[in-house]
Amino acid sequence: MMNNIRSGKLILILLLFSLATKAQDTLQLSREQAEALFLKDNLRLIAEKLNISQAEAMAMQANLWPNPSFTLDQVNFWATNAQTGGKEVIPSLGGLPTNQQFGFGIEQIILTARKRKKLVALEEVSVEKSKQYFEDLLRNLKIEFRNQLTRLQYLQFSKSIYQNQLNSIRLLTIAYKNQVEEGNVSQGEFIRLKAMELEIAKTINEFNQEVNKAQKELKVFMHLPATTHLQITDEGFLKDTEQFSQLALNDIIEQAKIHRPDYRITQLEETYYNNLHAFEKAQRIPNLTLSSAYDRGGNAMLDFVGFGVSMDLPFFNRNQGNIRHAQIGIKKSKILKKEKTLKIENEIVLSYQNLSNAVFFLDEIASDYESTLDGLLTSYTQNLIERNISMLEYLDFLEAYLENKKVILEAGKDVNEMAEELNYTVGMDLIK
Repeated sequence: MMNNIRSGKLILILLLFSLATKAQDTLQLSREQAEALFLKDNLRLIAEKLNISQAEAMAMQANLWPNPSFTLDQVNFWATNAQTGGKEVIPSLGGLPTNQQFGFGIEQIILTARKRKKLVALEEVSVEKSKQYFEDLLRNLKIEFRNQLTRLQYLQFSKSIYQNQLNSIRLLTIAYKNQVEEGNVSQGEFIRLKAMELEIAKTINEFNQEVNKAQKELKVFMHLPATTHLQITDEGFLKDTEQFSQLALNDIIEQAKIHRPDYRITQLEETYYNNLHAFEKAQRIPNLTLSSAYDRGGNAMLDFVGFGVSMDLPFFNRNQGNIRHAQIGIKKSKILKKEKTLKIENEIVLSYQNLSNAVFFLDEIASDYESTLDGLLTSYTQNLIERNISMLEYLDFLEAYLENKKVILEAGKDVNEMAEELNYTVGMDLIK
């Protein structure tokens, strides 16, 4: 009875697993395809682009002329004694009365000292800063995204290596179990082999967990459904180290000053305060207000038409505080630009050295070393089957084999990540 219940549970678990697997849509992409999808659908990039549109809208607003103002006042639809000779006259319901009082006027502010042009220049810098903020966000997201791609590829490679060994060792385990039953090998050898099988299976399970985490991050980057099972092809995991040999450190530093968006922001910050200083200085000069007015029946003249001009008198407020604020902003922006320059130079030197070390280590690994390892594993497995070596010798070599495979993969992963780090510090793809 208990066996039937257990069998039923097992069938149910297998059925649920099968349904879950079918529910997942497998999406296989190259690194280039994945990045194209990331650039197209990443929600944070889409939101940041809207900041550029907002800044452009403010620049458009700054370029608009102030609206004129219209005033209607002194409205009196009851005629005065002077107008009627002492007789009260009720206004007619239809049409405008002929002898009632009203006035209207129009005013237009005229911006002096090219204030509008200076304000437009100020907002245009804000537009450029928004574009550079977008580029800086893209730069930060791109290195995170690419490193996640590298991590997923690394995990896929590692899992594949361990999975192949698991498949192989399971066959050996079955064979040794039969030999134990026949009394040809000891129970201890079988237990050692079984323990290695379980250890490898446990490692694969850990890889699966890490793969799921990497997939989760990448699916958020690419705005993919949560049920998607993402696979990245093998291409692009190993960088061409020949590209690195063609790079000169001084040239890289100069390239960074051109392409780094955060450095461009510091430059734009200085430009912004220079433009702000010019605008605030212009604010010292009062604007003119031109006016025109018509008054009917409000004074000695029945129909009065007048023109006027007005302006503030800058006796007390000559915008001293705002001008001082802009001057201090110029000084501060120059200091921050120097700090950013020093920081960039140090970041590039560090990234260059790290990549140099990673490339050197990878190049130290002979090109045929991995194939030699694979050949030796086949030989050791065959010798174990033929009882030419002991189980302990085989397991020792298997551990060494897996550890060396891990070292080779990590060397390639480090070169990839260090190359992306250098690209990040420069602000452009020097190494592809």
